[in-house]
Amino acid sequence: MQTSDILKRVRQIEFKTGKLVRETFAGQYLSVFKGQGIEFAEVRQYIAGDDIRSIDWNVSARTGNTYVKKFNEERELSVIIACDVSASEYFGSKGNLKAQAAIELASVFAFSAIKNNDKVGLLLFSDKVELYIPPRKGKRHVLRIIRELLAFEPKRKNTDISLALSTLIRLIKRQGILLFISDFLDENYERSFKLAARKFDLIPVLIEDPLEFKFPNLPALIQMEDLETGASLALSSASLKQIIQARKEVLSSALNLFKLSGVDYINIDASKNTLDPVIKFFKQRSRKLGV
Repeated sequence: MQTSDILKRVRQIEFKTGKLVRETFAGQYLSVFKGQGIEFAEVRQYIAGDDIRSIDWNVSARTGNTYVKKFNEERELSVIIACDVSASEYFGSKGNLKAQAAIELASVFAFSAIKNNDKVGLLLFSDKVELYIPPRKGKRHVLRIIRELLAFEPKRKNTDISLALSTLIRLIKRQGILLFISDFLDENYERSFKLAARKFDLIPVLIEDPLEFKFPNLPALIQMEDLETGASLALSSASLKQIIQARKEVLSSALNLFKLSGVDYINIDASKNTLDPVIKFFKQRSRKLGV
C-alpha cells in the first residue's frame, strides 16, 4: 500500500470510528472500565475491623504500631491491543478479510482509550512478536498505531498465542485492559492465557468467517493453499469436512478456555458489521457489573 493510500485510509478510519466513539461507544467504555484499578496512596494506623491483608508489615515493624495501606481508585488505565497478523487472518469470503475487521476493531478500541485520557499500546504477533508500541496517550500516538496496522507486513505466517501473551505479561508491569484480537487458530496456550487473565482485564476478540465452518457446493476435487504453511493441497469434499470439523474443535477449545478463565469475550463475524457485536458486548457487560 502506497503512503498516500495509507494516509487516506487512516483519515477514513479516524472519521468512521471517531463518530462511533463519540456517539455510542465511549459511554459504555467509561462505565465498564473506569476505576477498575487501584493505586497506593498512603498508610494509616490500624483500626479494629480493617482487613488484615492490608497491613503494611514493614512500616508496622519499623514504628512499633500497626499500619494499613490506603489505596485510591486509579483514574488512568493502560489499554493494550494485541493483534494477530498471522497468515490465517488474511482470509475472507465476502469481501472483508479477518485482518480488515481486526484493524477496524483495534481503531475503535484505541480511539475510545484516548477519549477517556487513557494510555494505549499495540502488539502485533504471528509466531513471533512482530511489533510492540508501548502505551502512551494522545491522538498522534493513536494515528501512529492505525498507520502501523494498515501498513505493517508480517515477517512470519504462523501463530503463537502463548508467546504473545507471555511477552505482554513480562512487558506490562501494571494492571490494565488487554484486548486480544485473533481467530485463535492455535493450541497449547492455555497456561499463558490463564496467567494473563489473572493479571489483566483480558477480553478475547474472536474473529471468524462463515466459510471456515461451511463450504458451498464444490467440485469433487479442489486446489487450495494453506495460508500459514504455504502448502498447496488437493482436497476432496471429505477432506474439507475434516478441515471444518477441526476448525470447530479448535473454536470449542477456545470457548471452553474463556469460560474456565472467567473472561468475557467478543465474537466477530468478519463478513458482517464488525462493530455491532462490540457495542452489544459493552452494554451487556455494563448490566453485568451493575454500572
